[in-house]
Amino acid sequence: MSSHIAANPRQKTDQVILDIADYALKHAIKSAEAYNTARLCLMDTLGCGFEALSYPACTKLMGPIVPGTVVPNGAKVPGTSFQLDPVAAAFNIGCMIRWLDFNDTWLAAEWGHPSDNLGGILAAADYLSRTRVAAGKAPLTMREVLTGMIKAHEIQGVIALENSFNRVGLDHVVLVKVASTAVVTAMLGGTREEVINAVSNAWIDGQSLRTYRHTPNTGSRKSWAAGDATSRAVRLALMALKGEMGYASALTARIWGFYDVLFKGKPFKFTRKYGSYVMENILFKISFPAEFHGQTAAECAVVLHPAVRDRIADIKKVVITTHESAIRIIDKKGVLNNPADRDHCIQYIVAIGLIKGNVVATDYEDDVASDPRVDALRSKMVCVEKKQWTRDYLDSSKRSIANAVQVFFKDGSKTENIAFEYPIGHRRRRKEGVPLLEAKYKTNLARRFPAKQQAAIFDLCNDQKRLESTPVHEFVDLFVI
Repeated sequence: MSSHIAANPRQKTDQVILDIADYALKHAIKSAEAYNTARLCLMDTLGCGFEALSYPACTKLMGPIVPGTVVPNGAKVPGTSFQLDPVAAAFNIGCMIRWLDFNDTWLAAEWGHPSDNLGGILAAADYLSRTRVAAGKAPLTMREVLTGMIKAHEIQGVIALENSFNRVGLDHVVLVKVASTAVVTAMLGGTREEVINAVSNAWIDGQSLRTYRHTPNTGSRKSWAAGDATSRAVRLALMALKGEMGYASALTARIWGFYDVLFKGKPFKFTRKYGSYVMENILFKISFPAEFHGQTAAECAVVLHPAVRDRIADIKKVVITTHESAIRIIDKKGVLNNPADRDHCIQYIVAIGLIKGNVVATDYEDDVASDPRVDALRSKMVCVEKKQWTRDYLDSSKRSIANAVQVFFKDGSKTENIAFEYPIGHRRRRKEGVPLLEAKYKTNLARRFPAKQQAAIFDLCNDQKRLESTPVHEFVDLFVI
């Protein structure tokens, strides 16, 4: 009697994983625009975190896992006194920079916030710099952090161009995990095999469901999910460096791989190779802490505020003309249960802009939401898709995020139909936006640091050459409270 033993040939590594690893390890970034934009992104991302430190709902999640733990040569968390292991530090930094939904955005078939990756990148770089200095070796410089940011933006953003994870119910933080894993493993000195192993494990991980971003479950997890993803990336990187194995066909394995289990059997599609396109075209949230599909709607509402502020009770209807993605993601009716629900509702964002003439982070709190005018105005709003704007949203030469708002009154009069196709943080408005981004950073520095410390930080961040040559641990030390 004989038994049949099924053949188990060694799998070829998935090309998608190979491409990510080779880009993270070998690709030289030559774009001066990308490095300059990465510097602005660094400023803006940290600034968003400093504003979030004013919110107890955020800070209660921060600090060491075991209270009182201090890690010698550990990574420091900017704006705090914490010095933690790099995994915990990555969560802390990632949590604070995403909390208020005010950091950068990338919109395509999938959307997300590539600066979420800074949590893992900065924590790993700071930890590595401190341990190197302690061993008498040279630290990393901020040039390497900016390079890591460019590459993480690119990995996350290029995959997102043609591949929609939200349509299969997965959250975009899967791309934060994958991008951070690749970049951090390479930064920590991983070999090609180790980067491949780490990235394959990132794809194999159980991925986050989007349910915490949508009715009826919208909640605060959407504010710490990216911190969780980037910290998990640091953990996977450290495991790979210790020799933990990878999985060659993590994506393509029949029945058990990512494609079959989580992506309806479809392989990823790509329309461009990895370079520096995403950082160069990143969208900054400069004026309003709101979901990015609603940024131009907020701008429209603020422009209309002078014409409607004394006539709120006389409004009959508000028409929001928009694009398909905005309707799918932030067109909400009914009760909004918490700040996380409100900052992802285009009607709420527009209502606040019309009533107050601005939209700030505290406008999502219960005391503002309890103003009866807000829900009354929301109930009079209708969202209408403009097909051309939907096409322009996906057009790689445009990447518009268009909205228009028009108010109709009970007496038959109406306002102008105010439209903005590109928000202030778009590449097409970069010249207009940079001074406002710098002002936003100064405001956020002032929330946390005394004047002399603010000036030293801003002066360094505003000097590309000096910033790039600064050792990472010395840069982070500037932000210690």
